[in-house]
Amino acid sequence: MSLRPVKSVSTTRPTLEGAGVHLHRVFGFGQGADSSLTDPFLMMDDFRNDVPEHYQAGFPWHPHRGIETITYVLAGSVDHADSLGNAGSLGPGSVQWMTAGSGILHQEMPKGDAQGRMHGFQLWANLPARDKMTAPRYQDIGSEAIPERIDDDGTIVRVVVGDWRGIKGPVDGIAAEPQYLDITLPPNVTKRIAIDAWRSAFAYIFDGHADFRGASAPVGVQVEKELNGEEIHVRDMTGNRTLVVFDTGDEIRVTAGEQGVRFLLVSGRPIQEPVAWHGPIVMNTHAEIEQAMRELQNGSFIRA
Repeated sequence: MSLRPVKSVSTTRPTLEGAGVHLHRVFGFGQGADSSLTDPFLMMDDFRNDVPEHYQAGFPWHPHRGIETITYVLAGSVDHADSLGNAGSLGPGSVQWMTAGSGILHQEMPKGDAQGRMHGFQLWANLPARDKMTAPRYQDIGSEAIPERIDDDGTIVRVVVGDWRGIKGPVDGIAAEPQYLDITLPPNVTKRIAIDAWRSAFAYIFDGHADFRGASAPVGVQVEKELNGEEIHVRDMTGNRTLVVFDTGDEIRVTAGEQGVRFLLVSGRPIQEPVAWHGPIVMNTHAEIEQAMRELQNGSFIRA
């Protein structure tokens, strides 16, 4: 097994989206890691907030084409509706994988829990050229349908998407062959986690601290070298709202801090195609973007 070194580390940036939702951008739109390192994933937001006035206006009607959006809710709920007549609500622990494909108009309206707390993530995954204009579809998965494994050392892994140690997540039929794990490590526990070498991979820490050790010093981290006999280790202790992007290899190693750690571990098959990006519309060429904009203006954007 070859250990994946840490390629880069970055922290989130406060951002306003939708009708004035206060959130933190993890990466995308020039923020965080180089998009080639996170391919096929384009963007990720952490919409954690305890002030209802900062999120209640939500994300009113807007278009998507050429991508898939993955919404994972931890606290509160998100009501959604679209131009095809679909509607529903995502509660705590649930996930929605929306394939925008040829085009969809939808809205997402977050609501807090009894204490006014809202927390969730939205990840955008690119679609390969062959699937850009596929028919839109939803996969709404309730919390009870997401399998969870508890190891002897107290590690908890929720398999949101993909396969992990014989456990299969409920979302299927995704071009990028993603793996999306929600991992909690108790204090000071060290874990080695296998990841297929062909995948790009990143971790996003949203609670506690962790030490990801690699074979080389990551970019953007103050490096502390510890001399232990003849071995020199690079310490990368990172905390809340931190993105850790990994280089190539087939496993990562992580050690939880004194308070434990909870993080998302996401990986997928790189698409390695040209990206033409205009907000929520992602195609391969600027001509395709221009066509999408014309269709939005003349009312022919929705194909279904």
